[in-house]
Amino acid sequence: MDIIARKSSEQTIPHGPDVVEALPQRVGVPPAAPAGCRHALTAVARLEWRTADGGDPATVVQDFLTAHGLPVADLTRPARHDPTGVCGASLYVSAAAGARMVGAPTGPPTPVPALPDVAVVVHAHTDRPAPPPPASRPWWLGQWRPSWTPDQHAAAVDTVRAAIARGDVYQVNLVGHAAADYTGDPLPALARLGALPGARYGGTLHGPGWALGCASPETLVEVTAGRILTRPIKGTRPATPTGRRDLLASAKERAEHVMIVDLERNDLARVARTGSVRVDELFAVRRWCDLWQAESTVSAVAADGLALADLLRAVCPGGSVTGAPKLAALAEIAACEPVGRGAGMGALGWVGPGHVDLGLTIRTAAADPHRMHLWAGGGITWDSDPHAEVVEAAAKAAPLRAALARP
Repeated sequence: MDIIARKSSEQTIPHGPDVVEALPQRVGVPPAAPAGCRHALTAVARLEWRTADGGDPATVVQDFLTAHGLPVADLTRPARHDPTGVCGASLYVSAAAGARMVGAPTGPPTPVPALPDVAVVVHAHTDRPAPPPPASRPWWLGQWRPSWTPDQHAAAVDTVRAAIARGDVYQVNLVGHAAADYTGDPLPALARLGALPGARYGGTLHGPGWALGCASPETLVEVTAGRILTRPIKGTRPATPTGRRDLLASAKERAEHVMIVDLERNDLARVARTGSVRVDELFAVRRWCDLWQAESTVSAVAADGLALADLLRAVCPGGSVTGAPKLAALAEIAACEPVGRGAGMGALGWVGPGHVDLGLTIRTAAADPHRMHLWAGGGITWDSDPHAEVVEAAAKAAPLRAALARP
C-alpha cells in the first residue's frame, strides 16, 4: 500500500499538534516494544507535532501520554501493567524537536516535510488477525541523490576543524542526507532494516504520508525501575580482525569516544540522584552489519519524581550525534549541514508503564509519498581526516541502501 493512500483515513485537528482518535488499526513492529506484544498491537490514538506548531515538545508528549493513561509524570513510581488497557506508546522525536527542547537552533528545513517532528502512537492489545496488505506496484528504488557532494562534505569537516581550533567546540557530529525516488509500497523495504544484524531498535513506524524504518544499535536512554542508562556509540572500523585491532588501538577514536561519554555523564547528572552517575562499561567493541563500533554504558539512579518531559530535555538530541559542548555543537551543525536531519539523529522507541526505552535514530530511513531518505555521518575532532570521514559515512549507509533496494 503506498503511504500516500493513508491520508483519507485520518482525522486531524487543524491548529496546533495533530491529534488523531482513530478506530483501532494494526500497526507495524514498534521498536523496543515488549517482545510478547510486538505483533499483537493496535493503534488507538495518535499525536503529530511539528516545530511550526510552537510550544515545548517535551511537555506536549508528556501531556498526551498522561491523558491516555500512561503514568509518565513520575517515572520512579512503580507502575502496574493493565492487560485490558493501554499497553504503551511508540514515540518518535526528531533532532529538530530535540534542539527545540534545549533552546538550540533547529537547523535548515527538513527534506521530508511530510514527516512530523514528534509522533506518538498509543497502543492497545488486539487478538484480531492482521488484514492482508492490498496489492501494490512492484518495488523499485532509484538512484540516490546526495544533498552535498563528497567535496562539500570534506569542506564541512574542515570548517568544523577550524571551529575546534578557535576553541568554539571540542567535537561536532556532521551528517549528510541522500534521497531516492521509489515506486510501490515502502513499508516492506523499511521493515527489512529491522532485520539487519545488531539492530537493537529495529522496527517501523508510520503515519499519514510518511513512514520510518530503523536499524539502530544505539540506546539513547532507557529507564527501568528507577535506573537510567545510555549506551553511546562512537568509533567505527570495518568488521575485520584488522579493523577491530585498529579501533582498539586508535588514540583519536578513544579520545572522541571519551568526550561523548563525559557529555552523556553530564546529561544524566541533570536528572539523576546526586553522586549516582557511573560508567559501567567503557569502549566495548561490538558489531553492526559489516562494521565494528565502540560502545560504552553510562547509568544513574533517577532523581525522585523524574518526569518524562525532564528526561527528554536532558538527553535530546543525543550527545553522540551532536558533539561537545552540546549547544555550541548544535550551532555548528545548523550552520554546516545543507538540509535538516529529518528522521535521522533523533529518538525512536517505546514508553510503557514503568519503562522507557528510546533508541537513537542512526541507521534510519524515512519515506514520503515519492522519495526514500537516508542520513549518515560521523563525529569530527581536530584529528579528523576529511576524506576518511566521507568514506566512513558511506560505509554506514551502505547496508541500509542494500536492504532498501532489494525487491
